[in-house]
Amino acid sequence: MITRPLDLASKLRPPPRNFDFVFLLNGGLIVMFFMLFGSRFVLAPGLGVDFIMPEMPGALAGAARTTHVISVIRPGLIFVDDGAINFEQLREWLKTHAKESRQPSLLVRASASQVPVTDLTDIASAAHAAGFVRVVVGALEPGQAPAGDGQP
Repeated sequence: MITRPLDLASKLRPPPRNFDFVFLLNGGLIVMFFMLFGSRFVLAPGLGVDFIMPEMPGALAGAARTTHVISVIRPGLIFVDDGAINFEQLREWLKTHAKESRQPSLLVRASASQVPVTDLTDIASAAHAAGFVRVVVGALEPGQAPAGDGQP
C-alpha cells in the first residue's frame, strides 16, 4: 500500500536554521505602530451611557466659550484631555494649563446624578486659585438633546 505516492517531502527545501531576528523585527514594528498610531482612549474608560448632564432653564442664555474642558463622572474620577485623573492631579493640571492662554476659562461637564455640589465648588475654587478667569458648569436646556447624539 502506497501512503505517499508523490514523495513531496523530499522535494521541499530544508527548513531555515534561525528566524529569531525576523520575529523580533515584527514584534518591534508592531509595538512601534501602536505607540505612534495608537489612541489613549482605546482601553481607557470614557463617558458612559449613564452620563447625564443637568438640565436648567436658561442654560443656553448663560452659555460661554471656554478654553479648557473637564468631565467629572463621579467623585474622584475626572477626565481631561490626557485621560482620567484624581483631584490632586487636577490641581496640577489646572496650574499647567492656566498658563496656556491669556484669559483661561474652564467648562466643567459634571454628571447630574453622581457629582455632589461640594465637588463642583472645590473644582471651581481650585481653578480660580490656578489662574482661571471663569469657570462654567455645563447644563442643558430642558428637553434639549445632548450634543453628539446625531440629533439636530
